[in-house]
Amino acid sequence: MPDHDTDTLAVAGLHHVTATAGDPQRNLDFYARLLGLHLVKQTVNFDDTGVYHLYLGDAAGSPGTIYTSFPFPDARRGQVGPGQASTLHFGLPDIAARVQALRDQGCTLHPVTRFGRQAWALEDPDGQPLELTEGPGGLAGATLWLDDPTPTAALLTEVFGYVEIGREADGKGERRRLTRPGTGPGREIDLYHQPDSPRARSGAGTVHHIAFRARDRAHQDALAGAMRARGLQPSERKDRSYFESIYTREPGGVLFEIATDAPGFATDEPPEALGRQLQLPPQHAPRRAEIAAKLPPLDLPRPA
Repeated sequence: MPDHDTDTLAVAGLHHVTATAGDPQRNLDFYARLLGLHLVKQTVNFDDTGVYHLYLGDAAGSPGTIYTSFPFPDARRGQVGPGQASTLHFGLPDIAARVQALRDQGCTLHPVTRFGRQAWALEDPDGQPLELTEGPGGLAGATLWLDDPTPTAALLTEVFGYVEIGREADGKGERRRLTRPGTGPGREIDLYHQPDSPRARSGAGTVHHIAFRARDRAHQDALAGAMRARGLQPSERKDRSYFESIYTREPGGVLFEIATDAPGFATDEPPEALGRQLQLPPQHAPRRAEIAAKLPPLDLPRPA
């Protein structure tokens, strides 16, 4: 049983997911032009300024809707497996039109049923597994592939406030679905276990980490304390310009981030111009010309 007030600690859901990708233009074209996500920030990997960090979600850049990528042009293909967030779930308001557009571009989609709801399964150009459903637009959730889902389920339900709503088998393994009660994006987490799974390998087409929402620093600190009480080791707080973050490996090996909602993506450019210009954090701003010269140019999608 939890030794703290789960209602106080409960997160609203996911803040964002971050994937490793290959060619940046191909990655942007797929998620913006084919899935209809909005580019809300183009910046760089703060630890490797030769690589973009692209953020896409709803037009406002709302926490919970956000998919982000580190697109390395020469990245080798990874392997999805246990210890990773394996499949990303997106809700799209015009699902029929999007499915047809994807097929017109040569994408292979398979209908699947998850807990009584139809979804379309496919891979992005780098091999990242995706599932698309009808929704308001942006990230809907993620599947975590785990050797043992039970400790992860306990963390999510007893600390993060998720509720398990069902289990089902697909012939290869078992899936548990957890949700955060209420409305809004990024509330769905599936825990998947498949015996004799292939080993995971990081690379293009795999998820680097998933991030959950913290209301503010106090909420973030409370979550860190609850995780330490369970033997986890959250990192020190890191400033990511658009949110502040702590990181930890959950019991199944998936990298969890806890990210604050504030200050948000409009902190360095107006809401109506999100994603239109390269933005750099203060520590890298003096090197703007040098950094920009090393990044491949992007053909940006037209703003809605």
